Amino acid sequence: MKSRAAKTHGTTVTDPALVKRAVKAAALGNAMEWFDFGVYSYIAVTLGKVFFPSGNPTAQLLSTFGAFAAAFLVRPLGGMVFGPLGDRVGRQKVLALTMIMMAAGTFAIGLIPSYATIGVGAPILLLVARLVQGFSTGGEYAGASTFIAEYAPDKRRGFLGSWLEFGTLAGYIGGAGLVTLMTALLSADDLTSWGWRIPFLIAGPMGIIGLYLRLRLEETPAFAAEVEKAETNRPKVPLREMITGQWRALLLCVGLVLVFNVTDYMLLSYMPSYLTGQLHYDETHGLLVVLGVMALMMIVQPFVGALTDRVGRRPVIATGCAGFLLLSVPALLLIREGSLLAVALGMGALGLLLVCFTAAMPSALPALFPTKVRYGSLSIGFNVSVSLFGGTTPLVVTALIGATGNMMMPAYYMMAAAVIGGFAVWRMAESAGRPLPGSAPSVAG
Repeated sequence: MKSRAAKTHGTTVTDPALVKRAVKAAALGNAMEWFDFGVYSYIAVTLGKVFFPSGNPTAQLLSTFGAFAAAFLVRPLGGMVFGPLGDRVGRQKVLALTMIMMAAGTFAIGLIPSYATIGVGAPILLLVARLVQGFSTGGEYAGASTFIAEYAPDKRRGFLGSWLEFGTLAGYIGGAGLVTLMTALLSADDLTSWGWRIPFLIAGPMGIIGLYLRLRLEETPAFAAEVEKAETNRPKVPLREMITGQWRALLLCVGLVLVFNVTDYMLLSYMPSYLTGQLHYDETHGLLVVLGVMALMMIVQPFVGALTDRVGRRPVIATGCAGFLLLSVPALLLIREGSLLAVALGMGALGLLLVCFTAAMPSALPALFPTKVRYGSLSIGFNVSVSLFGGTTPLVVTALIGATGNMMMPAYYMMAAAVIGGFAVWRMAESAGRPLPGSAPSVAG
């Protein structure tokens, strides 16, 4: 499908209606992805009882987070398949395919019989469904951020890109809100026997809606221009060139994604289990605090995205890194104090720092790579970093606390990530207000 964006004297003039539709479709796909991850994280204790029966609650939680982390091991494989494919056949087609696979994997989890019904087959099927999700997700974030970045006018790329993570937060809130509602309304027995399936089964209708929106999209102006330059024979870029030819940008990408995802998964995926499992905090109140933090982040998100268009991506990301380095320990001490006000203040502080990443990264990361390899190289760098450091965060931190007995491990882990992220942002070039590498200048129509 061709793009209807106009070209005037070498400048791409975007259609505001098409840009708006592209942002909506990309953000909805991200919302669906993180709806599932949010549900999985917040209902992890129940899933442990259903699929990994054991007399040890810590072992159950570790097993559940192990299945959670397993999906991230195949994400680089998904990135290596879908990323180059997106550079070859187009962003829109691949994003439609990843939407189908994500919805199918999530829906399938809701249909899996329990361990009590089919024995060891239950956790095996759960693992298979998670692997399907992880494989498809390997092409999702890089594709969605590339899609928005290539559609957005240069001077509004930060603001428009921030809506991608707005979708992430909306998905988290939808998942966490549904789990909170079920926890409040259902007995523990009902939640374990059938209630946990509801959030996963909702993914079916959500996937159909998302697929419809993505199939109605047009190809990005940047990709359409690349196809036009190559005429009918678009050259295939070897996977090796996407890596060795972009090694510096890939290293920067890995560092930026590391601090982004370690802090993201720590706050939004691990903290609910930390509050209940480690601090013995009331489960419903703990989830409500996390919901409140995410709602605060959603409110702030577009404003910080617009701020990156004015002051640049680098200052905003650097502020987040410095904040996590200096405030992780005080924030966690507040959370450990245990009162509702202290937990809310500690979580709120971390949430506002996280917005520095969620608002800036969707526009900063695609700008690291030229158009002809953007989807592929970004998919590889993003997913390698998420797989090694982001998605494993709940598992690693739970294991570290179990091995050392040190309840401050979450803070130390975030501080280490902030140091690596700070070095990456120091070495990256500013991209705000400038054309994407390999693309013509882009202005609003």
